[in-house]
Amino acid sequence: MSDQTVPPSPPPPPPPPEPITEFHIGEEFGTGRRNLPPAGIVVICLAVVALIVGIFAFKGRPKPQGVGSIDFVAVAEVPGQNMIMAAITFTLRNTADKPLWIRTLKASLTTADNKTFDDDAASAVDLDRYFQAFPALKESSEPPLSPETKLLAGVEQRGTIIVGFKVAKEAFDQRKSLTVTIQPYDQVLPVVLK
Repeated sequence: MSDQTVPPSPPPPPPPPEPITEFHIGEEFGTGRRNLPPAGIVVICLAVVALIVGIFAFKGRPKPQGVGSIDFVAVAEVPGQNMIMAAITFTLRNTADKPLWIRTLKASLTTADNKTFDDDAASAVDLDRYFQAFPALKESSEPPLSPETKLLAGVEQRGTIIVGFKVAKEAFDQRKSLTVTIQPYDQVLPVVLK
């Protein structure tokens, strides 16, 4: 080895100064053009979300839990009161996959002149008394169907209710419609029989 000393290396040159850039805060953060996606994409996404919500709303809408029909109507006029008693025999079938518990039974009459009359079904324990007073009501009657009756899934049951309307027998015979409305517990929509 030799005794030569190595001269120190020169310091590196300083980096070149960075160019000064202009900073426009209003342009960077304040415009929707820089921060939002294009309007076409937003409209397509909103349409897809609306379609999905619409499908769920359509499938999740409430449906009646049962179906049925009015099978027979027997009528007796109450003397001197301008009123009739009607024994309505109907069939009710539970179409749901859970039991149907009857909460209320009502009947509605629409006369030929568009007047509507409503009445709650008489108590089931009173039906024999009505049948004794008005034997015409017993014709084609079934055992009474009353509130708190439970129909299991898929079961069909026939029953009779008695209601009264403040109309003459002639007006009842010329009626526009007669419906029975059965409101189950824990259901939004009633079962309407025509």
